Amino acid sequence: MSEILAKNKEYAEVMKNVMRLRGEPVAVKLVRKGEVWPEGYTEPENQLSHCQAIFRAREGECFKLPLKSENCMVGCSALNMTATPEKVASGEFHAGIGMHDSAAAAGKMIGDRMVVPFENEGEVVCPLKDADFVPDVVTIEDIPERVYWIVPLSTAEEGGRVQFSTSPFQCACEDITAVPICTGKPNISLGCFGCRKKTSMAADEMAAGIPYAMIPGFVEHLRKYETGVMTKAKRD
Repeated sequence: MSEILAKNKEYAEVMKNVMRLRGEPVAVKLVRKGEVWPEGYTEPENQLSHCQAIFRAREGECFKLPLKSENCMVGCSALNMTATPEKVASGEFHAGIGMHDSAAAAGKMIGDRMVVPFENEGEVVCPLKDADFVPDVVTIEDIPERVYWIVPLSTAEEGGRVQFSTSPFQCACEDITAVPICTGKPNISLGCFGCRKKTSMAADEMAAGIPYAMIPGFVEHLRKYETGVMTKAKRD
């Protein structure tokens, strides 16, 4: 077992057990242009969206997803695998779903989104415990009480308040993947229309993305919380 895989197994075990997660923490690695792909991961038989891959990885599956294996170009454009489709950029596509009063309003939502700042050929998505690579982001999807612990973990060292960014769409691709990569900070999402339509995301669940560089510190603090503050908290 490689050192990276051993560390990721350890991180995943602590996160899952201490936070009482329903499923596995998920590792997301974007594969940059010209970068060597991690070995040992296979493409799915059918195309998947980024959000579908994340929620299936939460249940234990692993995926190698070059652009040709992706079926949502809205998500792929947020992950800088392809250009934003014209009807998406104009707002026409999302306005047609019925949440915005105009294409201009939907277009502003897209215009204001965060996009990964480097070009990518695809991604590898799998449970963190099975990640024999350094991810960009680790995601969790669970009830609010469990996602809540991202807040104290984020403020443990320096204090302050935590701010999150979200929209009616693009929970998995933008909120919990692109935003943490762009900001270097965790982000929490209430979910989105697409996730709730296309994945196993439950009605009582939220999602969060954590830059991988922060995971070792989070795990260290979780070990302290487990025998400290968490014993005093109301937990389900």
